[in-house]
Amino acid sequence: MKVVWQLDTATVRQVYETMLERRKIAYTTVMTMMNILEQKGHLKKRYEDRAYIYQPTKSQKQVVRSMVRDFVNRVFNGSAEPLVAHLVEDRRLSESDLEEIRKTIKAARKSKE
Repeated sequence: MKVVWQLDTATVRQVYETMLERRKIAYTTVMTMMNILEQKGHLKKRYEDRAYIYQPTKSQKQVVRSMVRDFVNRVFNGSAEPLVAHLVEDRRLSESDLEEIRKTIKAARKSKE
């Protein structure tokens, strides 16, 4: 999905070649994943010049929001608090990360008032 969002529209070949620059991956793996993403409704395709051209059906923000919500529901029984607590306790968070979390919480509180 990241590659398709980056390119706006892409063929399987374009995604494969872009991913190949970062790591070894089989063409058929990319093709299979793109077909799955299409079946799930994250991509749509059209046939053009003897190739399928894929484009995202949802923005990156929409998909990430949906995936995080699904993760919280499955792993934390729908409660985001344990996830946030885990992230805050994780020593890998920088001071700027923690400050961003503080700002987000503050903004969320203001929007509920």
